[in-house]
Amino acid sequence: MSWSELERLVAEAEADSTLRAALHRCRTRAELILTARRLGYRISRLDLQRAQAEHLLEEQVMAAAVGE
Repeated sequence: MSWSELERLVAEAEADSTLRAALHRCRTRAELILTARRLGYRISRLDLQRAQAEHLLEEQVMAAAVGE
């Protein structure tokens, strides 16, 4: 399980509407991970947590930059 697998999943989901729809139907992180694994992506709960933390940090930085 690796960060690069999560990046690959995101890139391919952006390019493939069927994959994107399958992931969009997931209601929980666990379901998302299971779906991704069934599709051949080796991602983990920690990969998703790290991605979420980085996304939140980016949003905070952007909000701070706008407020300056």
